[in-house]
Amino acid sequence: MRYDISGTTMQTVSIDLAAGERLFSQTATMAWMSDGIRMDTHTGGGLFAGLKRAVGGGGLFITEFTADGAGHVAFAPRFPGQIVATTLGPGQSLNCRKETFLCAETSVTLDIAFQQRLGAGFFAGEGFVMQRVTGPGTVFLDLSGEVVEKDLAPGERLHVHAGHIGMQEPTVDIDIRMMRGFRNILFGGEGLFLATLTGPGKVWLQSMPIINLAEEIARYLPGDDRGGRGSTAGTAIGAAAVGGLLGSIFGDN
Repeated sequence: MRYDISGTTMQTVSIDLAAGERLFSQTATMAWMSDGIRMDTHTGGGLFAGLKRAVGGGGLFITEFTADGAGHVAFAPRFPGQIVATTLGPGQSLNCRKETFLCAETSVTLDIAFQQRLGAGFFAGEGFVMQRVTGPGTVFLDLSGEVVEKDLAPGERLHVHAGHIGMQEPTVDIDIRMMRGFRNILFGGEGLFLATLTGPGKVWLQSMPIINLAEEIARYLPGDDRGGRGSTAGTAIGAAAVGGLLGSIFGDN
């Protein structure tokens, strides 16, 4: 298997497969494929396995791609960001935010992981359930915006706005810490709590949480005094505003 990640803000990963090699992905992520690739959509281990993936932010079904002969298949995420390719050893795992998994070799296991601390599940923004990928094999993960990698030494702490946590090694502990300072809490705009990551282990941080992008777009959506969708003219103006915002994010051609 060979792969090439291309693009900037809207990346794709194109994977060349030899005869007999297989991949699996979340549904609706395949962008294009050659004639020698066969698709098979199923629950990936039964209904219970599908339900666990759904709880972790995935789908009930997965799609498996098998190369009957030499061919290639490409995948694209739904949001602007960066595709991270990681080769995991046997039993090596990564804990990821929901909806981070893009595709992987079939030797990789996609499962769920639970937050170890009650407070982290309530307040850190991750929720109680995360995605977990376990090797052996290569996995492709989709993070939002640009990605910054940090290696934390044993006992080293990093305070992070929770939406910027992309994924981390299981050895990294996640807890919460209340924001210090009355004015910081009321006027800082960062919320009441920050997530605290404690090493040892590696973390991948993302520069643009999707919720931030959604909130910015929502500010430009039209509405009327009755709480409806607004008039046709208002919709056109709102669409133009959203288009201008997205144009500033992705750049004009």
